[in-house]
Amino acid sequence: MSDYPHLLAPLQLGDMALANRVLMAPMTRSRIEHDDLPGPLQVEYYSQRAGAGAIISEGVHPSRNGQGYCRTPGIYSQQQVAAWSEVTDAVHAKGGKIICQIMHCGRVGHADNKFADAEFVAPSAVKCNAEIYTEQGMLPMPTPRALRSDELPGIIAEHATAASNAIAAGFDGVELHCTSGYLMAQFLSTGSNQRDDHYGGSAENRCRMVVETLSAMVAAVGAGRVGLRICPGNPFNDLHDDNPQETFAVLLGQVDKLALAYLHVIRMDSVGFDNIALARAHFSGPIIANDSFKAAEAEQRIAAGELAAVSFGRSFVANPDLVERLDSGAALSRVDFKTLYTPGPAGYTDYPAAG
Repeated sequence: MSDYPHLLAPLQLGDMALANRVLMAPMTRSRIEHDDLPGPLQVEYYSQRAGAGAIISEGVHPSRNGQGYCRTPGIYSQQQVAAWSEVTDAVHAKGGKIICQIMHCGRVGHADNKFADAEFVAPSAVKCNAEIYTEQGMLPMPTPRALRSDELPGIIAEHATAASNAIAAGFDGVELHCTSGYLMAQFLSTGSNQRDDHYGGSAENRCRMVVETLSAMVAAVGAGRVGLRICPGNPFNDLHDDNPQETFAVLLGQVDKLALAYLHVIRMDSVGFDNIALARAHFSGPIIANDSFKAAEAEQRIAAGELAAVSFGRSFVANPDLVERLDSGAALSRVDFKTLYTPGPAGYTDYPAAG
């Protein structure tokens, strides 16, 4: 008998029927070779990990302006839809499920990582005081252009189209990235949102962009295929909010009405409060938790009814057959941190399965 009967049990997540509750977390891997297109390397990488209850893809940008990092994929063109179809077909052929994480980086990025005609746009013209990796090394980020009020419906529409494109490409669902200092988190946070229209100021106004974007994605593909990823209090990429507990209580109170498939919460003890408990207090649907979980803790939290599932990152990098190893009790391989973001198959598709 398995040591993890609850972790390995099936789960209905919105419209998605999952074989187990071991999810693969979204992880930037910087392996895209040209034109924001996934290729054979991504087909192999994701299909190797199809034993997950669901794979959540690396962040995929909904437009050229949405790209921030080098060698990352998009979902805004029909060529990209066709390329992603090769990935989703390979995952489905092995019985897996895969969700597309939609990630607009906003002010986070560098011109060296983007097409020449792409802009840096954000809620306000507030620079991200941090450096980002480029092919020339770590470089400071530029000051973005503040989005005009009349441009915001277009940003919302980009996300709805990206969601539709993802489903057309064969993804089983979509996840809106709303943390780590990217565009949606920039709207939420007092430090990066200094607008004086009805998308800035009060917590209700700062939450408006996220709620309207999710609503458009729900209208495009159905609530049962849409999830949201958050990490209240996360300071990554120079993000600051004066009162994240208030902001996310307001946000989740609105989001809960949408009946999303799930809420994906990164726990972070360093923020000074329990952000999973905050999520549970304001969101009534299934909650997936992430960050540094061991299988035993995931089993306990799921068995107690606190979580619906847990997503694993580094464990899935080094163990493409992670679910099979948990089921059999096989030892886990260790990740090589030096090859997390390097081009090519090394540290990407060359981790062997057990036995």
